[in-house]
Amino acid sequence: MANIICGVDVSLKTLDGRIGRSGPEVSVRRDPEGIATLARFCAEHGVGLVVMEATGGYEKLPFGLLWAAGVPCAIANARSVRRFAEAMGVLEKTDRLDAGIIADYARAKGLVGQEPESQAQERLRGLVTRLRQLTELKVAQSNQRRLVQEPQVVACFDELLALIGRQSRALELKIAELLGADPLWRALDAALREIKGVAGRTVARLMAEMPEIGTVSNKAVAKLAGLAPIARDSGQRQGKRPIRGGRAHVRSILVVVAGVVARHDPDLAAFYQRLTLAGKPKMAVRVAVARKLLVRLNAKARDARAAFVPA
Repeated sequence: MANIICGVDVSLKTLDGRIGRSGPEVSVRRDPEGIATLARFCAEHGVGLVVMEATGGYEKLPFGLLWAAGVPCAIANARSVRRFAEAMGVLEKTDRLDAGIIADYARAKGLVGQEPESQAQERLRGLVTRLRQLTELKVAQSNQRRLVQEPQVVACFDELLALIGRQSRALELKIAELLGADPLWRALDAALREIKGVAGRTVARLMAEMPEIGTVSNKAVAKLAGLAPIARDSGQRQGKRPIRGGRAHVRSILVVVAGVVARHDPDLAAFYQRLTLAGKPKMAVRVAVARKLLVRLNAKARDARAAFVPA
């Protein structure tokens, strides 16, 4: 872990950096010149790691430029940082205080530098995200259209749905081209789709939003997706084990796809039936089947990575 950590509070226009909760601080604009100043500040003070919160995209520019300047960076969960501050008795909230709390949180958590995504990975994530948004929009607009009788309004819905369809097909083609252009992605795509019921959209979602698949343990990948049960035991009491956190978009598609795969896979079908006959709640059964599917996908990806030979 880096000895000297600089926490950075990110906003639309400024970056406020601070080493520890009471160390040297700096405030710069969130633009290339300001980020260069922040990089020099880090070099002057021997900073080994810069940590900033995820702020809906505002952190991407400083994250990328700081790494390019040779300053390792990491992204922290904003909710976790806030709860850490409250646990430390810090109820006040200012940019300078937040920067110091981020640094303290990173040290307590043992955060390390997270390499920035490649351009191809970033592009894939953007395309898959937009395709997901269009799919959600199509469902919403289709549901609204069913309740409308006025011909002009119906025509308006139809025009919009046709546009969504054209854009979705174009995105699917671009995603397929991107996956096909990378030899490793091609190998992973072929391996994951060996499981009947796993289609191209599922593979693209996994490649975009869970690039770690095949590189981590089964327990770790289930936790990343938010499909790992969380213990709620105390003393002699054994509470229910809910799921929580993780990558919601990956979890949601796996829950749906697991139901499709179970229709074709005897093992998953038997597992589903066994849990159902045991009286488990429907959602608990679907989550358990999704977790079992993810473990199988992780194993497929691990084998594909092990067998992959770069050109």
